Amino acid sequence: MERRLKLTRRELIQLSGVVAIGFGASVVLRKTAPLGRDVSGSDVAQSLLREHGAPREGPSDADVTLAVFTDYQCPACRMAEPQLRMAFEEDRKVTIIYKDWPIFGAVSQLAARVAIAADRQSIYPQVHHALMSEQRSLEPAVLCEVIERVGGRWGQLENDLKVHAREIDSIMARTARDAFALGIAGTPAFLIGPSLIEGALDREEFLRGFRTARKHG
Repeated sequence: MERRLKLTRRELIQLSGVVAIGFGASVVLRKTAPLGRDVSGSDVAQSLLREHGAPREGPSDADVTLAVFTDYQCPACRMAEPQLRMAFEEDRKVTIIYKDWPIFGAVSQLAARVAIAADRQSIYPQVHHALMSEQRSLEPAVLCEVIERVGGRWGQLENDLKVHAREIDSIMARTARDAFALGIAGTPAFLIGPSLIEGALDREEFLRGFRTARKHG
């Protein structure tokens, strides 16, 4: 018997309806499913959220703390950066702790060290955002330009890189230990209150993460 290959108009309408329902259900599931995994019982996670040694940004009266593990050459980190900025500026009650985890090689290592050293000039957030949006390779000349563009002094930063090399090493080593202890597979990763989420998020997902964190106190 010859197999019928063409669908009738009624069958096409029914099929498109099923597809639409399936797509709608997937969107609803994405918007309502828990973000990431619950690490509220992790001593490492709770200690990390109380950390004061890493660079941070946010108001003194923030009621939510977010720790972000990033690499300046990570494409997904670059995708998530503007979405986090929008959510951060909309919410206004969040503190961000920056955890530089350079896993993409020597260029990432140098960029991370420069960013951490820039915290001594109180320009870490500006440097972080500039590096995340920089389209050129993060070579020393570009890093110098970025520092000076955001109001920093490259000469002082070079000196800080030398004088405080061990301290910078210690900060980066702690970040790596925290990442491994939490089972993070790569960048970006976001610890938002009790939730650890790996991979890029959009603005609404960040805002939902903030709301979830507040519910858990």
